[in-house]
Amino acid sequence: MPESSLPGGFVNAVVRVGDTVRRPASAKFVGDLLRSFEASGWGGAPRYLGVDDEGRDVLGYLDGHVAWEPRQPAAVSSDESLVAVARLVREFHDLTADTRLAGDQEVVCHNDLSPKNTVYQLCGGELRPVAFIDWDLAAPGARIHDIAHVCWQYLGLGPSVTDVEKVARRMRLIVDSYELSDRERLVSTILWWQDRCWRGIETQADAGDVAMARLRDAGAVRQVQSACRWVSDHQGALEDSLR
Repeated sequence: MPESSLPGGFVNAVVRVGDTVRRPASAKFVGDLLRSFEASGWGGAPRYLGVDDEGRDVLGYLDGHVAWEPRQPAAVSSDESLVAVARLVREFHDLTADTRLAGDQEVVCHNDLSPKNTVYQLCGGELRPVAFIDWDLAAPGARIHDIAHVCWQYLGLGPSVTDVEKVARRMRLIVDSYELSDRERLVSTILWWQDRCWRGIETQADAGDVAMARLRDAGAVRQVQSACRWVSDHQGALEDSLR
């Protein structure tokens, strides 16, 4: 069947073939995780269908709107969508807690949750998040790691934020919707993520990773460093909102 490129993939080339998606093979862990979601009846992730003749992972195609472009419909970033994102994360965390896949950690984390890795569908006439894609970085971890990443990415924490009070309220909305218990560590975990992110891009680019070099050349390191400084400058106000 003919292949058509799917937009938004900066690191990996992803194509659609009929009702399937083909992408570079990921670790066996990812296939096991997606199969476990299917077995549990959870619809918030693509189905893992095996490997094709070219060694690529074959996944079920999820129809909907993927928010990969900078400008998005207002419904994508609405309070209602933030609540739905937090609850989706809670669902797959709870499904993986105390399982072989989580090992000695709390849960399995996605580790790259963002609007560009989220599928939105019309629900009651408005776009709402229904699934997460790109599980390549999934690994055992702590619940707070994914929630910190959600706050960073879905709230766009960084110098583009003009209303700190509003973004602090929306951070509280995410945390309350997820029912995160150790919220006092959330902002420091966001800073940990941001520091880890820009250093990882630098390290991998220096080691010859072509995709990471492209990210660095596109200004990703500077952008993340700038976001990290912004969160650090407003750490007190953000933490106060979570008390």
